[in-house]
Amino acid sequence: MPSISRVADRQKLKPSREPYWHRLGTGCYVGVRFMTTGSKGSWLARWRNPETGKQHTMALGTFEDLPDNKRFDAASKAAQQWFSHVGHGGSVEVVTVRDACTRYVAHLLREKGESASLDARSRFERYVFKDVRLAGLALSGLRAKHLQDWRNGLQDAPSASGEPRAASTINRDMTALRAALNLAHNEGLVATDVAWRAKLVPIKGADGRRQIYLDREQRRRLISAAQPDLAIFIRAMCMLPLRPGALAALDVGNYDKRLKTLTVGKDKAGADRSIQLPGSAAALFGDAIRDKLPSAPLLARGDGERWNKDGWKHPFKLAAKEADLPAQACMYVLRHSTITDLVAAGLPLLTVAQMSGTSVQMIEKHYGHLRAETALAALESLAL
Repeated sequence: MPSISRVADRQKLKPSREPYWHRLGTGCYVGVRFMTTGSKGSWLARWRNPETGKQHTMALGTFEDLPDNKRFDAASKAAQQWFSHVGHGGSVEVVTVRDACTRYVAHLLREKGESASLDARSRFERYVFKDVRLAGLALSGLRAKHLQDWRNGLQDAPSASGEPRAASTINRDMTALRAALNLAHNEGLVATDVAWRAKLVPIKGADGRRQIYLDREQRRRLISAAQPDLAIFIRAMCMLPLRPGALAALDVGNYDKRLKTLTVGKDKAGADRSIQLPGSAAALFGDAIRDKLPSAPLLARGDGERWNKDGWKHPFKLAAKEADLPAQACMYVLRHSTITDLVAAGLPLLTVAQMSGTSVQMIEKHYGHLRAETALAALESLAL
């Protein structure tokens, strides 16, 4: 059996579809395949199941980020990790980055609902699947360098307006991929998470308090400037502290006109919740459901289709410009402004959190300062 442990020996090997193997233990081999002359080679692991006698092969990657003389040791280490993984019941299935993302989207649909699932799928389609090389990589061959390169590209890519992308947006894109890879690791589809553990760490300080707030007059101007179908959606956003995606995902059947109750299905928070609507909001939704089937979108576009980020982004910007709003204004700012008003009005943080579909901790983190200001005003009123 030709030696593959030394660079000089590997350079003498002829191109072949069949890998050259090196035995690491009983039924355990590391190998390298050279498809063309001058190729640096791609590394593989081979394991024989001692119970069935069946052999399984796993691609380990090229280790091209390492010097030639380090690749055999790195491949051997990766192979040993995989042998330990499958020996303890891990999967022998070859799962790519694309597969992991697709599995995660399905997982979100089951656990958190359509809104969270669609958001993740949209991010993967824009920033992962278009990177054909990364998407096609087997998880066993995924290296820190692959994810560092992807992260660099994510940070360098301009937004649709040509401006640099916000750090908080980059974090959300990285979080989606990291969650998909973590799920694959938790399900035993990959031996180690070392490739992404350090490279997909969120940018610090990106998710501080949202500073943009639209007062009631600004919101009224925005509604007046928006096209009719979008104006209805914006009015609803100004009346309820919902995420835009969660509002867009609602069907006619989610609103009980008799009880004036809106049932919000699973969204990012992962739990159903019911909200009793006041008269103005009840009237808005009552008009919205007229002559519609229960499965139809509760708040639809003019063409009857469901709203999504791509559908509202451009017309929202046009309306915001017409209404002379800050350039940073976006649909999500409406939720922030609504929550701000509820907290400033003295509504208990638990109630705000339940209505908003988030935790008390998150409300406290981003809006707790408003409660302190309310308390200060209350104390001031005690002065004699």
